[in-house]
Amino acid sequence: MHYLCIRYQQNLSMKNPFLTYGYAGPAYFCDRVEETKRLTTLLVNGNHIALMSPRRMGKTGLIHHCFAQKEIADHYYTFIVDIYATKSLSELTFALGKNILSTLKSSESKVWTQFLKIVGSLRTGITLDEFGKPSWNLEIGDIKNPQISLDEIFDFLSKADKPCLVAIDEFQTIADYKEKNVEAVLRTYIQKCNNARFVFSGSRRKMMGEIFNSPSRPFYQSATTMSLSSIPLPAYTDYIQYHFRSNDKNITPEAISEIYNRFEGTTWYIQKVANELFTYTGKGETVSSDNVLPAICRIIGENSDTYMETLYRLTSKQKMVLIALAKSGPNVQVTSAQFINKYKLASSSSVQKALEALLEKEIVTNHLGTFSIYDYFFSLWIRENL
Repeated sequence: MHYLCIRYQQNLSMKNPFLTYGYAGPAYFCDRVEETKRLTTLLVNGNHIALMSPRRMGKTGLIHHCFAQKEIADHYYTFIVDIYATKSLSELTFALGKNILSTLKSSESKVWTQFLKIVGSLRTGITLDEFGKPSWNLEIGDIKNPQISLDEIFDFLSKADKPCLVAIDEFQTIADYKEKNVEAVLRTYIQKCNNARFVFSGSRRKMMGEIFNSPSRPFYQSATTMSLSSIPLPAYTDYIQYHFRSNDKNITPEAISEIYNRFEGTTWYIQKVANELFTYTGKGETVSSDNVLPAICRIIGENSDTYMETLYRLTSKQKMVLIALAKSGPNVQVTSAQFINKYKLASSSSVQKALEALLEKEIVTNHLGTFSIYDYFFSLWIRENL
């Protein structure tokens, strides 16, 4: 039993135990016992980590869970920075500085006071609120010289009175920045910062692999690589049944298995469907396999307008290839004559061009030559409606 062997004190104010975002403590975190132990051990022993997996497999939750472990929480400052929406070094610097200050606000005043003293280039945009806590009032455009601000931020990390752990989520985003030397710049800062260790988390595995495994790239062999696979079905069965039973509800193993298999063990989708089923199950009631598809249909229906908008923004060829991918299922040869003829596509070259555009828009993913639609719900919606 991966989950039930450990007893947790539940938060009684938590109405639904199946989180679809954020981290609420170990009681609402499923399994990952070995991964947590491995990541924690590597960090406390001075390693940088490159953490890779498909999107929505639970990388960020694992980092939060790892940072909550006593051997880390009691001895380190921890920061988790999501840079998915950033497009330049200035925006990365903005996200890093804002996150550090926001995290330090809950610490003793001497810590964030030290941060304010060091980051002179940002100080004019930071004020004290009515409670005497620092408030970040800068806009992205206020970062006039990102390398000066980075100097100051890394100076703080180097001088902090406890070692620091910094997780940068969707790290592969830096490869798309308009500046061409960002990898080299960051590698230099990180290499000189002996008081901090970094977790570089990414979901675009090909790009992450190029950043950390290519001899021509600055981050080559600078981090220990970790990959996340699906949580085993028995662990998820224990976890989901435990939380249903703890709330006087029930769910059959067959229902959990159906959810798990439909979404190939992908963490977020399992959590989302479990959340939906829990919401609509009354005290004393039992969820069976018959309840799973209606729950999925409700979720998909709520996002129908979003899916329509996504299709509207695609060219006709991109749309045709996307529909073909959704209807063909996994492991199809997308440039084969059979695939092209079955779905009345123009040619192998036009399919390849459309796939490149869909990959760029992050609607489609490519793992080891196999193309699939990122969003399982979107794929199901296409199959049912087009």
